[in-house]
Amino acid sequence: MTSPDPLAPGLPSPHQEIRDDRFARQGLRLLLKRDDLIHPDLIGNKWRKLVPNIAAARGRALVTFGGAYSNHLRATAAAGRLLGLPTTGVVRGQELADRPLNPSLARCAADGMRLHFVDRSTYRRKTERDILAGILRAAGAEGAYVVPEGGSNAEAVRGCRALGVELRGQADVVAVACGTGGTLAGLAAGLAAGQRALGVPVLRGGFLEADVQDLQKRAFGARSGSWSLDDRFHCGGYARTTPELEAFARDFEQRHGLPVERLYVAKLLYGLRALAEEGAFPRGTTIAAVVTGRPFPDPPTAAQDASRPL
Repeated sequence: MTSPDPLAPGLPSPHQEIRDDRFARQGLRLLLKRDDLIHPDLIGNKWRKLVPNIAAARGRALVTFGGAYSNHLRATAAAGRLLGLPTTGVVRGQELADRPLNPSLARCAADGMRLHFVDRSTYRRKTERDILAGILRAAGAEGAYVVPEGGSNAEAVRGCRALGVELRGQADVVAVACGTGGTLAGLAAGLAAGQRALGVPVLRGGFLEADVQDLQKRAFGARSGSWSLDDRFHCGGYARTTPELEAFARDFEQRHGLPVERLYVAKLLYGLRALAEEGAFPRGTTIAAVVTGRPFPDPPTAAQDASRPL
């Protein structure tokens, strides 16, 4: 029997053991926490962060922020389509307004999201009260519920705490790729004593430690759980890659038969492989890597592949 709730999740998400000799040689066990299987449209941490915000919105229209390839914008647009809620996406880069939409923004538009492009200097100041008010007026989104970039706020952090609770007793170290830090903030708070969370930032800048602490303070009143960041694996910044990262991701896919999302998950797994080879984890450690997304556009299913003309 199917649920009448279009956002009903498959929780807890499963964990999957990966037998990889690069970890096994170091005496390490690798698990994947398959949050990419929570929901077909709100994938991974996007479901965990958005659903508490949708509840807080109480039926109001949603407005949120992101770059041209934002997973968060796509998830918000999909939620709007599924729930019949109007959505507005404020997109970084006024220069994009006169260009054809890339596949990510085209998906947002197809799901009914109204796109409003702003110049980059204004976008950087979007959290300032007067600047935000001006953006909302220009976008025709006054009165809408504002979800921050990446969906990370106190509601989202409290929602992500359940991820840590689901992983209690499953691993010694739980690692997650970080954009705005909300998932790490909640995850760390939900883990049991003796477990620790490791964040792998996908952006340059070294700003996330302060951001994660601030998110935890707003959500829980103080820093919570054992967590740390290693910012060596961003590969140049958001949506940036390197030949080495691409080769690693293709190899991982071939070894394990799993598609690897490049913006977040590939950098996480690449970083864990490097840390394992550095001896960063004691032998006998079980590491859980949170799979927060899947490649976009979605890879074809086996049935779709079989139906394609040769």
